[in-house]
Amino acid sequence: MTTTDEAKSASLYYSNGSSDKEYHARIEPKGDGFVVTFAYGRRGSTLTTGTKTTAPVAYDKALAVFDKLISGKQAKGYTFGEDGTPYLNPDSDRQASGLLPQLLNVVDNDAVAELLASEEWCLQEKMDGRRMMLRKTGDTVEAINKLGLIVGVSKLVADAALAIDGDFTLDGEIIGDRLHAFDLLSVHGQDACDWAYSARYVALTELLSDAASAITAVPSVEAPEAKAARLAELKAAGAEGVVFKRLDAVYRHGRPNSGGTQRKFKFVETLSALVSTVNTQRSVGLTLDGDDGPVFVGNVTIPSNHEVPTVGSVVEVRYLYATPTPTLYQPVYLGQRDDVEAAECVLAQVKFKAPTA
Repeated sequence: MTTTDEAKSASLYYSNGSSDKEYHARIEPKGDGFVVTFAYGRRGSTLTTGTKTTAPVAYDKALAVFDKLISGKQAKGYTFGEDGTPYLNPDSDRQASGLLPQLLNVVDNDAVAELLASEEWCLQEKMDGRRMMLRKTGDTVEAINKLGLIVGVSKLVADAALAIDGDFTLDGEIIGDRLHAFDLLSVHGQDACDWAYSARYVALTELLSDAASAITAVPSVEAPEAKAARLAELKAAGAEGVVFKRLDAVYRHGRPNSGGTQRKFKFVETLSALVSTVNTQRSVGLTLDGDDGPVFVGNVTIPSNHEVPTVGSVVEVRYLYATPTPTLYQPVYLGQRDDVEAAECVLAQVKFKAPTA
């Protein structure tokens, strides 16, 4: 077996009009052999990571896989350029972490008015990224997605975590190379899940007070007037929405059947759907699981800065409303979701247009 102590890597970029993408590939030693890892996506976004070799292989085989990846990208117009932010792939990509996040139920306008008026709830911006918990244990940093699986993370975020004293577990949203943290599950060996949220948030801000900008705490407001003003400000700025959290609540993984101590109010409608067909002219058909089987809900155009997803992929779509047929009105493609399961792509997600009198 040909061996080398040096990991081989390459970064390629593609820019054409509104399309601006990056692709990273790397040969890394693992066990008695080598694996080929990759990361790709829009430049500056949270990259999708994975492994091309399911198990360690000989170096020459890893090199063949690596070279095929690079030549394939070059054939599509990718070129070598200045390296972007490196991505760290976990030793066991998508391995179960033993952690699951607390998930939120949606509230309507009537509930929002009550939550704004109550002094028992705080308000935060609903960040428009991907859910990510971050666990630091000694010199090891693990990123964990919504499904509780260990995934890759930006080196900037990992380095920022390593620079913070002590062990901890954060919950937040990742956008590009920045983790927006909004909760603290453990700190310095203490389980914080049974603490009141107000205490967890104070400990979170103290932990991150001197942290690098790659990890920041999401601002929180509590006074009714401040909450109303912040909601109006975020809505005017085009934010995705807001989150309300009960100040005395503990942290519990999973989603309650209704209500709950953490709730979200979205200014725009989004849903996760399955790709049922790949059409010409860069569009795909979408289906959702209804009571009697798959329901077609329309097509969505794939922007030039996104790869066209394959049939069976889970994708995220923003839309204005749905007609009774049902068809999504003004759908906008947001990207693929590797942290949402196919079973979650149900018709119950859809917000239908209210009937006119």
